[in-house]
Amino acid sequence: MVTNTTRIAEAKRLVVKVGSALVTNNGEGLDTAAIREWARQIAELREQGREVVLVSSGAIACGMQRLGWEKRPSAVHDLQACAAVGQMGLVQVYESAFSAYGLHTAQVLLTHEDLADRKRYLNARSTLTTLLSLGVVPIINENDTVITDEIKFGDNDTLGALVANLVEADCLVILTDQQGLYTADPRKDPQATLISEARAGDPALEAMAGGAGTRIGTGGMITKVIAAKRAANSGAHTVIASGRERDVMPRLARGESIGTLLVSEMQMLNARKQWLADHLQLNGRLVLDEGAVKALDEGKSLLPIGVVEVQGEFERGAAVACVSADGREVARGLINYGSSDARRIARHASCDIEEILGYLDEPEMIHRDNMVVC
Repeated sequence: MVTNTTRIAEAKRLVVKVGSALVTNNGEGLDTAAIREWARQIAELREQGREVVLVSSGAIACGMQRLGWEKRPSAVHDLQACAAVGQMGLVQVYESAFSAYGLHTAQVLLTHEDLADRKRYLNARSTLTTLLSLGVVPIINENDTVITDEIKFGDNDTLGALVANLVEADCLVILTDQQGLYTADPRKDPQATLISEARAGDPALEAMAGGAGTRIGTGGMITKVIAAKRAANSGAHTVIASGRERDVMPRLARGESIGTLLVSEMQMLNARKQWLADHLQLNGRLVLDEGAVKALDEGKSLLPIGVVEVQGEFERGAAVACVSADGREVARGLINYGSSDARRIARHASCDIEEILGYLDEPEMIHRDNMVVC
């Protein structure tokens, strides 16, 4: 019998989000022992052939500790300065922790805007998937040093969900200082019970999770429930569990039930296609020959040699329609080249792209992972 915990155990690509309270031991300073322990657990997952992206809070909290501030500042310039100071300490500790297990890390700073803009989305996705293919552990944080509105209202639970969508993760693991999601706040209600499993996106969950974050972080359980709903839209299950639980990640990978599992009812491929089909405005059109139309129907990527004409003006990462010679839309997707370069390489083999353009981003005009066939 295939259970939901079995699906977690079978996950090949995971996004793990660690909250500020854990990273900084509730604001007392970076918890280097805890970070080393998570590095050990992730190294164990890597040895099993799994790919892991780590989304880590803690830059502002670390900066507060380094600057001797007990209360999170409210002024944007103070928050930005605090994040800049804290990011240095945070990345140093992570690099040291993972290097002990022979793993390379890469720092990736994102804003929500990076994942809303199609060109930047495509660039971020290419970078992360390349890092994973190289065996590197990407460590992602929100770019608190330059953003304004996001620094006040953003949270890394949401960022974790967006990254899960970005890299098409099988599972989002949110590690927090609580055991999971309860029927009520266990700090206030002694009758509250742990919810072991529920459907991501169930409206009742948000009522149970109500409440603000801590003085260190900006989230709280409500942001985790909403993040699980976002992740479910891309087909990923979410686990909310205590980061202080012994061997939490390897035990989850063995199929053990820990914390709260919020289940996605969408299949990964269908969710991805739905996202591409429903949420993108088309910026141009590619007219395809019969061979390319057939290739797309067979689930293959679109190569430049099959493109007869490029219509419209757009940049790399734009959403474009793929149409047959008679104007029938056969697919749509995110294109790897801007309109000017796309026209230059149309009707040419992929091996000719670098000679024609002087560079090579991708051998495909549109990769099958970034395409939905109509």
